[in-house]
Amino acid sequence: MASSIGNEKSVNPVLRISQLDALELNKALEQLVWSQFTNCFHGFKPGVLAHFEPEVKAFLCLILWKFTIYSKNATVGQAILNIQYKNNLSQTEKYQPLSKHQKLWYLIFTVGGRWLEERCYDLFSNRQQQSFCKIKSYIGFGSGFLKLCGLLNFLIFLRKGTFATLTERILGIRSVFCKPQSVRQVGFEYMNRELLWHGFAEFLIYLLPLINVQKLKLKISSCCSPIAGLSSSENTLAAHCRECSLCGEWPTMPHTIGCPHVFCYYCIKSNFIFDMYFTCPKCGSEVHDLQPLKYKIEMTELHV
Repeated sequence: MASSIGNEKSVNPVLRISQLDALELNKALEQLVWSQFTNCFHGFKPGVLAHFEPEVKAFLCLILWKFTIYSKNATVGQAILNIQYKNNLSQTEKYQPLSKHQKLWYLIFTVGGRWLEERCYDLFSNRQQQSFCKIKSYIGFGSGFLKLCGLLNFLIFLRKGTFATLTERILGIRSVFCKPQSVRQVGFEYMNRELLWHGFAEFLIYLLPLINVQKLKLKISSCCSPIAGLSSSENTLAAHCRECSLCGEWPTMPHTIGCPHVFCYYCIKSNFIFDMYFTCPKCGSEVHDLQPLKYKIEMTELHV
């Protein structure tokens, strides 16, 4: 490994985005392991892991630490991206793996700190003694202070590009490439297709609300079946008030708009409210006056 890395001056610096990607991959792996572990307990009583969840998570993280940092000096995300940790406290210019103390402290800071943060609220939530309240306040203050330090470390990382986390800076470990990086050949065909599709989708989202779909449907239906082309049976149904010109069903509370055709009250009212320039889909007449069909005329025509 030392021969492949060479001295520190010849090591290519790890990109900031690569280090952040490695951290995201580590989080995704932990969530995947936890979800697979909880699937084993679906047949048990609900909440069986609730009382021991911090300890179980810590145990799973301990296993991951054993087979990643302790064995290979790299997390799973770093191994995927051809990255590993280097002991930055060593005086030599050659690559030096992490010492056992650094590995153990890494475990304490990452796994132990997370367990303490999750468990301390349960340990001191029901304690009313003054000493326990003080301990809880101290732990809360320490957690907030560490998060503030983590934020400052992240800002420094964005400026200098080393030590992505506060743990790496405290322990003096930095990310380096396992092997010299070759020139990346990036293909933009997939990206171009995605950008084109997203642009087309945004255009449709902007355009569709401007189109009066209901009026367009009525125009198409009137063009497909004009009044001159209606069959004698359809004219008879419309004349005898047995068919709504919009829904085609028996008209409920039949109304007219000034033309010979009849509509359900709810059909014509909803369409007229939606479009103030509504026209009859059968003959194209505009809504002059919405009037209910007279009872005597309706009964007379039905008997005829």
